[in-house]
Amino acid sequence: MLSINWGELSPEQFLKEYWQKKPVLLKQALPGFTDSLDANELAGLAMEAEIESRIVAHDSNNNWQVEHGPFDDFARFGENNWTVLVQAANNWSRPTNDLLSLVDFIPNWRLDDVMVSFSTPQGSVGPHLDQYDVFIIQGEGKRRWQVGENIANLPVVLPHQDLKQVPPFTAIIDEITEPGDILYIPPGYPHNGVSIDNSMSFSIGFQAPSNQDLWSSFADRLIDDELGEQRFSDVNRPLPSSIESLSKNDISALKAFMLTQLNDETLFTEFLGKHLTQNHHTLELLIPAEAFTDEQVKAFTTDNEIQFVPVAGIKALVCMEGGANLFINGEKFQLTEKTLELGNILAGRAPLTMLNANSFISCLKNNQLLTSVLNKGYWYIE
Repeated sequence: MLSINWGELSPEQFLKEYWQKKPVLLKQALPGFTDSLDANELAGLAMEAEIESRIVAHDSNNNWQVEHGPFDDFARFGENNWTVLVQAANNWSRPTNDLLSLVDFIPNWRLDDVMVSFSTPQGSVGPHLDQYDVFIIQGEGKRRWQVGENIANLPVVLPHQDLKQVPPFTAIIDEITEPGDILYIPPGYPHNGVSIDNSMSFSIGFQAPSNQDLWSSFADRLIDDELGEQRFSDVNRPLPSSIESLSKNDISALKAFMLTQLNDETLFTEFLGKHLTQNHHTLELLIPAEAFTDEQVKAFTTDNEIQFVPVAGIKALVCMEGGANLFINGEKFQLTEKTLELGNILAGRAPLTMLNANSFISCLKNNQLLTSVLNKGYWYIE
């Protein structure tokens, strides 16, 4: 299991002093770090149509180009000044997915994906900022990273229609990262990484839904489940002082009416569980050709040579508000007192050995829960 060498820091200190507050470079946070996938494997992922990838290149005149995958050839880009980026590489590479364990001091629901990039010398995506936290692990090679102050309303520069950058900035961090270094950058801090030689980087990104995202998704939920069809009522309306005006009381009443479902703890918690576990990128779900029966799954637990394994990149969480529920990939599984422990294990996304499975499988509800996640392709037998 990978873990960060914090040096004089600790996870508690990091959260108190740096998380969403200021950037920090952790030198040799992962001594002896080995890339979870190499440049050739990354290129292979960028050739797949279902995987989101892009190449960002520039020339000596600072002209920028962006191309989106899939790619069938990389030689035409030359030996310098370009970067290939693969989003959610952890959905297709279990060793890359294992990098998420490095940030196990942050709740799982905040995790998004691991983006992996390969850059040739002078390769870069230009100075930019992100709206989410990111831990950038330096793999093979070296990069020069510059990070600036968080300045409100920093102008956006569009050197290409698919590329948002920011103007040059004064760096508060200006360092060369080497294999095993980790650079943490909070939202809103401009940064620029330029490859010194052929290099790899692994960026652990976090999901930070906007108000717009949450309201839009919640409205969709009300529409899909036909939960917002009731009409406004004002049965106790007094005689108005003016029929031309929208009164303060009417505004308050309409606001309260709109918040009715939002204040329904069971409904809102279920919405959050489904929304926060929906994957934004394609998953390799391993749905069996023929559905397993409860009896078959129970029989598997006698074979110590196999284990139950979650699909790489799957999102899951347990929520105890409004009843115990397990959410996986936007789907709810109700838990009971007997299935809660297994639900927490499934939400932890660690492989389940047959020895451990045996301790649960005698309970019919546990058997059914495990069978269900296997048949949906969220977990598989290895």
